[in-house]
Amino acid sequence: MSEYRPEEGRFNTGKVRIAVIAARWNAEITDGLVEGALRAFARHDIVGDAVDVFRVPGAFELPLASQRAARSGRYDAVVALGCVIRGDTPHFDYVCSETTRGIGEVSLNENLPVAFGLLTTDNLQQSLDRSGDNHENKGEEAALTILELLTVFKQIQGAE
Repeated sequence: MSEYRPEEGRFNTGKVRIAVIAARWNAEITDGLVEGALRAFARHDIVGDAVDVFRVPGAFELPLASQRAARSGRYDAVVALGCVIRGDTPHFDYVCSETTRGIGEVSLNENLPVAFGLLTTDNLQQSLDRSGDNHENKGEEAALTILELLTVFKQIQGAE
């Protein structure tokens, strides 16, 4: 396990609502990412109505849908999940770059934690490895990141 992965059991989020925005493109991969995120949330009793999953066509649509969820006022955090696999054209670079920039902007502009769960891989096997039912699942990691951020934000609020 990575030393940078959030540590389980150290979260104090209180009651929260989370939106999971997942791309349909590369569904075999993104379904695994969503399952990983939901598993992580469930381990911390964030289940049922506390998590809403929304699907968008592809990775490029993740920032706008994340922004819409953030602006709705219904959610304490957003998890953006997608997968872009390198091909033979520069399309990969454009989609990855703009999606990354957009997700970051949503988080800063909306003052809401938005987890970056976009796989940017060279091949299908790398994507499968990072979306399977294992400790490398990046959907699970994105969910844990959100729980850690919500805990830190709660600590910051208490420090005021």
